Amino acid sequence: MSGATSGRIVFDGVWKRFQRGERVDSLRDLLPWTAKKLLRRGQGASGLSSDDSQGNPGGNASGDPGGNAMGESSFWALRDVSFEVPPGRILGIIGPNGAGKSTILKLSTGLMHPTRGRIEVTGRVGALIEIAAGFHPDLTGRENVFLQGAVMGMSRPEIARRFDEIVSFAELADFIDTPVKRYSSGMNARLGFSIAAHLEPDVLLVDEVLSVGDMVFQQKAMTRLSEIVARGIPVLIVSHQLERLAGLCDEAILLGSGDVVRRGDTIDCIAAYVEGAFRPAGEEDEAGWAALDPESLRPGTALDSGDTLTIRLAGMVREPGIEVGVQVRSLPDGRVVFGAFSGSCGVEITPGQRFDLEVSLDMNVGPGVYGISPYLLDSGTTWERWRGGVVTVRVDRPKSAFGRVDLNPRMRRHAP
Repeated sequence: MSGATSGRIVFDGVWKRFQRGERVDSLRDLLPWTAKKLLRRGQGASGLSSDDSQGNPGGNASGDPGGNAMGESSFWALRDVSFEVPPGRILGIIGPNGAGKSTILKLSTGLMHPTRGRIEVTGRVGALIEIAAGFHPDLTGRENVFLQGAVMGMSRPEIARRFDEIVSFAELADFIDTPVKRYSSGMNARLGFSIAAHLEPDVLLVDEVLSVGDMVFQQKAMTRLSEIVARGIPVLIVSHQLERLAGLCDEAILLGSGDVVRRGDTIDCIAAYVEGAFRPAGEEDEAGWAALDPESLRPGTALDSGDTLTIRLAGMVREPGIEVGVQVRSLPDGRVVFGAFSGSCGVEITPGQRFDLEVSLDMNVGPGVYGISPYLLDSGTTWERWRGGVVTVRVDRPKSAFGRVDLNPRMRRHAP
């Protein structure tokens, strides 16, 4: 194996500016962009030029990359982003759509160049930043394996030595000599990930491929990533599957509109992300308020499936007919997997008086990240009147199982 432990990813004060409309950020984009421009020339239309071809890479006329005098057609996709992924570590990048996650991956591969700042990626790069990224649609799966290996700088004997393992992992032995344009998105994802993960990279970059394909493939991909990191290879991964990242990444970065909002513990970053997504605009409501005691539940609390979670709620109900409850939401989709309120538990809340409640929940849920939040509801209509901030917990399971709930499976052999 090549010197895997020599791989490293460094972003040092990276800024990236784009022009709205058409742009050329790489040689791969140049030919189709040129063709479109020639076709439009006869119609009196013209495209916007690439931001990186402008004479002022620093931003505005004063050289301040954070300035606003860029013109309405320009915007910053990244602003002063710095991080390092050393050997044997996994960094997760999370954030809403348009936050700059994919821009970081493309800058890491060299498909784009920063407007300002320094990027250092050392070693052989295995990248899966799109489904079938770099595949030639008219070539077969076999031919694309060798093509991608050559792009990574591997010799034909090196690729041939890993070929059977790649095909077996992707489960495409019956279709490896079929043009990839005939593949489904799941087949493309399996082959692309298998190539990137098996051709002995020194650095691995992964985009949303973990959310594509069936559950069995996703689990295989997670296991493979763990094996890669155990060999001392740095991994940069972007995904909306927060529960996957929580169990995989050493640390995370939360991006928002090109800025680093938070960096550090993965669960803390997930908590900040979810807090921004679910927290109501006001701290209180005319119906009242409730808050989780931070001493009873801290962000990132880790449990085993089936453990009892005990929390405390404090607050005040101002109107008659208002119940106090707790919601458990599965992240990142935010679906309620369980909810309970004071009336259903035989507890009476007196309007106008502060309350202090102890709530115990048996967390018979599957592995993943869950958000716990207090809420108030109208006992007559069962409509939610108010919901408080979210605190995340991570649920693990020692047994190999999956799903939204933990049904405590048991099996007994009746015959050989």
